[in-house]
This record gives sequence, C-alpha cells and structure tokens, in this order.
Amino acid sequence: MPPTPAPAPPRRSDGDAGGRAQHTMGQLEPVRTEDQAPDGAPPVAGRRSKAAGESERTCALTRALLPPGELIRFVRAPDGVITPDLARRLPGRGVWISLSRDAVEKAGEQNVFARSLKQPVTVPPGLGDLVDRLLTGRCTQALALANKAGLVVAGFAKVEAAIGKGSVAALIHATEASADGAAKLDGRLLARLPRTSEDAEQASGKAPAQRPIIATDLAGRELSLALGRENVVHAALIQGGAARYFLSEVERLRRYRSSIVPAASRPPRKRPNTEQV
Repeated sequence: MPPTPAPAPPRRSDGDAGGRAQHTMGQLEPVRTEDQAPDGAPPVAGRRSKAAGESERTCALTRALLPPGELIRFVRAPDGVITPDLARRLPGRGVWISLSRDAVEKAGEQNVFARSLKQPVTVPPGLGDLVDRLLTGRCTQALALANKAGLVVAGFAKVEAAIGKGSVAALIHATEASADGAAKLDGRLLARLPRTSEDAEQASGKAPAQRPIIATDLAGRELSLALGRENVVHAALIQGGAARYFLSEVERLRRYRSSIVPAASRPPRKRPNTEQV
C-alpha cells in the first residue's frame, strides 16, 4: 500500500502595514489590490476604491489613515536597503508613508522604516529625489501609452487644432515653455469651456465631462522621451482611458511635490518614550 502523501502546508501571508502577499509553490507572489490593473496593464495609481472594499492603510510617520492611492509603499530589499514600491507589487513586509516628499524625507531622518520593520535598514541618500524620479517616470510611461493609443498630439499648431475640435482632456506644457505660448493655448481652451456646469448641461443635454487639465509638471526632455520626438514643448491629450491614467499619475506627482503631510485621522497609538514617530 503506497504511503499517504503529506498534506500541503497551509498558506501564510506576509502582512505589513497594509500590503498583502501570499506564498504559492514556495514563491512569494504579490496580491493585486483594487487599484491595480489586470496583469499586463499598468496599475491605475491614486484611485480611491474604498467603496469597492479596498482597505485603508496607516502612514507610519503621521499615523494618518488613508487610501493606498494617497500613500507610498516601501519595502526592505534583501540587502537591507529601503526601496520604493510605487506599483505596490513587491513581496515582503511594507511601510506606508504619506504621498509627500516632506513625509518621505522625515521618515528617513526619524528612523521610521527601521522601527516599523523592527530590523536594521539602510535608507539610501536622496530618497526623496529617488521617489520624485520614479513618480516622474510613471508619468512619462503613462504619456507614452497614451501616445501609442493615438491620444496625444504635439506641436503648437496641432494642439491648437485639437482644441478647436473640443476633445482635449488636458494641455501639457513643458516646464520651460514660454509663458506667452502656454497662455495663448490655455486661453483658447478655456474660452471654449462653458462658464458653469449648468451651462454645459443645457448645451449638450447631458451631464458635462470633466474639465480639461493644464499640466506643467514635466520637462521638455521628458515629454520628448515619452513621445519619441525632439523638442516637445506643447502637447494635448485627447479624452480616453489612457488619458485618465496619465492624469492620475500626474496628480500623484503633484501631491508628492506639494509636501503637504496629511494630519492623523485618529489619535496616535501610545508608544514608549524611546519611540517617537
């Protein structure tokens, strides 16, 4: 009689201050959260999905309880270095910090990562700059995807023509764009918009679409890299799913650079005097 096979070991999860992961076949695999797109597609950052059941996370610095889209997840790499996990897919225990450059830098200075993980860590120099570069990279990646989908036009004349068609979701100006050129395009876009939402509903007979955004968060070299052409100064984003993804990433970059740290939404936990967060 053949021996009875041993039962499979139970799954265990490596919980963190909000991140979740599961072990399958001896390998650690991240569990996709509500704000992440299906496999093969980029996650939509910054989406509030509390209504869909996504749990909030606690900022390890401020103790504020926030949706994951308003936080940045960090993990400890095997060599002990603190690593940003903007896509929230890396395995292991995570530390969540408010989406703010000031919060990230304070977390490094105040030893928040080591206390949260309860083990020694190395905070890389310039962690705030690193997160800024990674967020910017996600913006350029999202813009490149929108461009591949045919939702981006570049060049002053083409942008002007797109405004005339009334399908622009966002104007994008390089940070070094001339004030006169940007103001001219902005004025033409704003001139086409109804003054109030009631005016828009009366004109179209339906609820108005989201008002276009004017983005000045990326440098010309970053726009050129995303669009695969040289000297991009002005671009227009046409309405569509890829456009919404880009705008969500730009909003996260803006929030990060604004350095506004959310106040705690609940009283901080009592800790020994030797641990101050």
